[in-house]
Amino acid sequence: MYERVTKGIRVSVMPTFLEGQSDPDDDLYVWSYTVRICNDTRDAIRVRTRHWLITNAKGLTEEVRGVGIVGEQPLIRPGENYEYTSGAPLSTPSGMMVGRYGVESAEGELFDIDIPAFSLDSPHERRRVH
Repeated sequence: MYERVTKGIRVSVMPTFLEGQSDPDDDLYVWSYTVRICNDTRDAIRVRTRHWLITNAKGLTEEVRGVGIVGEQPLIRPGENYEYTSGAPLSTPSGMMVGRYGVESAEGELFDIDIPAFSLDSPHERRRVH
């Protein structure tokens, strides 16, 4: 589990390699990742935007920006959590993701919260020991 706290809002991520949806012979490696956003503040927040950087093992980075998350702009009240699962394909057997959510406080303040960097590792990654 990977975790990051920004302004009292905790974002945790758990990636899982999906062997059944991957096809290493065609350079397709697929992961799901479950994100939990915990609002440990005294104010409600609404997730307005997402921004991801997805980097494969060759260093190629794809940038993904959009409104909300999984088609929603969830309101997370104090002490509440919001959890969702999404996925990411890569053309290499490993990589990493990192990002941020744009949120709005109940008072209308806009700010970013960090999504922790997390690695996407598959059993197909060749490791060399020197």
